[in-house]
Amino acid sequence: MNDKSRMQGGLICIAVLLIGLILFAGMLKGAYWALAIPVGILVLFVLGLAFWVGWTILTIRVEPEPDVDTPAADSSKPKSN
Repeated sequence: MNDKSRMQGGLICIAVLLIGLILFAGMLKGAYWALAIPVGILVLFVLGLAFWVGWTILTIRVEPEPDVDTPAADSSKPKSN
C-alpha cells in the first residue's frame, strides 16, 4: 500500500467526520424531527460505513510478497513417449 492510498483513506475519514458534524448541526436547528431522526440514523450509518472503509485503507499493513526462486523444469529427466 503506498502513501497516496493512505492519504486518500485519511481524506475519506476527514470528509465523513465533517459531513456528520454538518448533519448533526442541521438536525439540531431543524424542526422536522419525524423525518430527520430516521433519515439522520440512516445517513450516519452510511457515513459510518464510509469511515470504516477509509480507516481500513488508512491503517492496512501490506507485507511485500517474498521472492520465490522457482527452479526451471528439471531437464535431466528423460522424456517418456
